[in-house]
Amino acid sequence: MNRRSFAQSVGSAAILSAIPISSALAQGTAASRTAKVMAVAAHPGDGMFTMGAVLAQQIERGGTGLLLSLSLGERGAPKNIPVQQYGELQRAATENAARLIGAEAIFFAYPDAEIPFNEESSLRVCDAIREHRPDVVITHWSGSWHKDHQNCHLIVRDAIFYAGLETLSRSLPAHAVSKIFYPENWEDAANFVPDTYIDIDSVYEKWMQACDCYPMWRGQTGFFRYNDYYSSLSVMRGCLSGSRHAVTLMSDVNQRSQHLQSL
Repeated sequence: MNRRSFAQSVGSAAILSAIPISSALAQGTAASRTAKVMAVAAHPGDGMFTMGAVLAQQIERGGTGLLLSLSLGERGAPKNIPVQQYGELQRAATENAARLIGAEAIFFAYPDAEIPFNEESSLRVCDAIREHRPDVVITHWSGSWHKDHQNCHLIVRDAIFYAGLETLSRSLPAHAVSKIFYPENWEDAANFVPDTYIDIDSVYEKWMQACDCYPMWRGQTGFFRYNDYYSSLSVMRGCLSGSRHAVTLMSDVNQRSQHLQSL
C-alpha cells in the first residue's frame, strides 16, 4: 500500500464534504435535505471548539444549529477574575460566537465542575430536545477524564431515550433523534475512534473567529493553547480526508450496528 492509498483508506469511513450530515447518514433521505443539529456541551468553550464547526457547516448548507451549554465554565477563571464574573464573560462570548456562525445559544447554568447526572438534569435536556426537535445531537464522548464531560454524556444518553418515549408524559410531545455523534476533544480522547470526516473549509475562518470570542482560546486563562491544537487538528484531519480543513465525529455504536444490519 502506498502513501496515497493509505491516506484514502484512513479517511474513507464517511467523508461528508459536499452533503449535510442528515442526508449522508440517514437512510431514505433526499440529498438536498439539511439537518437541525443540537450540540450539548458541559462548558461553552467545549461546545464551540469541538462542535461549532459542524454547526457552522450545517447552517451554511441551509440547516439550523443550536448550542446548549450545561454550565458556564466559570471555574476556569484565571486568578484575577472572580468566578461569577468569568461565567458572565463565558455567556457573552458564547452568544457572540453563536451569532457569528448563525446558531442559537441556550444555557442551563449548572455549577461548573458539579454538573449532576440525575433524573432532573436528564429530563431537563429531554425537554429541550422535545422543544427544539433536532435531527442530530452531538455531545461529549464518554472516554473523558473530566467529570462534567462524563456526566454530560450520560445525561444526553438518557435525555434522548426519554425524549423519544411516547409514553413519558411531559409538557411537549415526544421527539426521536435520528443520529448521535461525538466530537474530537483533547479531554475526551480515551477510545475515541473517528468514523466521520466533515469538510469545514468553507466555514473554517468563521469558526476560528467564533472561537476567538473566548478568553481561553489563545491560552490567556490557562496552560492549554486551544487555538493551536484545534486549528492544527483541522489541518491534519483535512490531510486524511482530502480537504484543507476537516473535523471528525464518532458515531454512536448502536446506530452503526443498525446501519450495518440494513445493508
